[in-house]
Amino acid sequence: MCSVQSKYTQNNNSVIKKINQIENEVKQFLPSSKDDLDYFKIKYLGKNGVLNKLFDDFKTISVSEKKDVGKALNKLKSLVKSKLSFNPERQTTKTFKPEDLTKTVKNNNLGSRHPLAIVEQEIIEIFSSIGFSISEGPEIEDDWHNFTALNTPQEHPARDMQDTFFIQSNPDILLRSHTSSVQVRHMQKNPPPIRILSPGRVYRNEAISARAHCLFHQIEGLYIDKNVSFADLKQTLLFFAKKMFGEKSRIRLRPSFFPFTEPSAEVDVYWGLKTEADYRITKGTGWLEILGCGMVDPNVLENCNINSKSFTGFAFGMGIERIAMLKYKIDDIRLFYENDLRFLKQFSSYL
Repeated sequence: MCSVQSKYTQNNNSVIKKINQIENEVKQFLPSSKDDLDYFKIKYLGKNGVLNKLFDDFKTISVSEKKDVGKALNKLKSLVKSKLSFNPERQTTKTFKPEDLTKTVKNNNLGSRHPLAIVEQEIIEIFSSIGFSISEGPEIEDDWHNFTALNTPQEHPARDMQDTFFIQSNPDILLRSHTSSVQVRHMQKNPPPIRILSPGRVYRNEAISARAHCLFHQIEGLYIDKNVSFADLKQTLLFFAKKMFGEKSRIRLRPSFFPFTEPSAEVDVYWGLKTEADYRITKGTGWLEILGCGMVDPNVLENCNINSKSFTGFAFGMGIERIAMLKYKIDDIRLFYENDLRFLKQFSSYL
């Protein structure tokens, strides 16, 4: 009996000693490449590897001795696995280089400017080059600035030309139907000479369709000085058309009526008749209307405390949507308000 116990104790000491030797080998292992790790894994964890042979020897240990040997084996197995988590590529010594904060960021998802913003800016730049400055005003207006001061008294039939949004609790307050109200406010505060552009959003109670909307964007111009003539107006608008639509552009003026200008005219630009679409859009004439204009009515000047005998002036106004539709050949005004990325991404080159 004593001889059997001595045999098991000898086996136990032998296994423990072997485990300790292997543990020292594993601790000293430092891989320098992935191939080193692969070799290490096969050597210690492979089917015929070191650990499997040790677990076979473990079977010969007495039950009373298995606790110490098993603990040593599990410790060795954990050590081997920890070595396999070592990444030699991360351990290579590299010189630290701070990030270059001036480096251009690569971003393929850049946004784009809205086509209405593009066209508005282009119009402003054209007129700014000949001395026009920007003047802005409120979108919620009173009746006097939107109608009465512009030679459109309460019972004037011209009020029917614009289906206005009135505030129900106060019929004297409304959403402006044109940016001419901005011109009135500017004339009240600034003596001539005056040369301004008034861009902004306007509202009219109209059914929404491919050609009309209940809100749209206008840009109106006003020039008041001594001896301003209709010829000055025509030359200014011809200059605009050539810059906006090309140097070969032609315009024509047709008599019209606006309560705040006299005489008044509609301005057309020659679009051409090269395609079937040109015939349809221009109704077979080749001409397209782009804006309205005229000489400022003396009554408007007097309403704004400007002496109509000393000063004359002209005014013009256009819908930015109208110009954008012509410039980019867009046939539905609703596209400007639907935020369809397929439509808007077409203008990414105008950033």
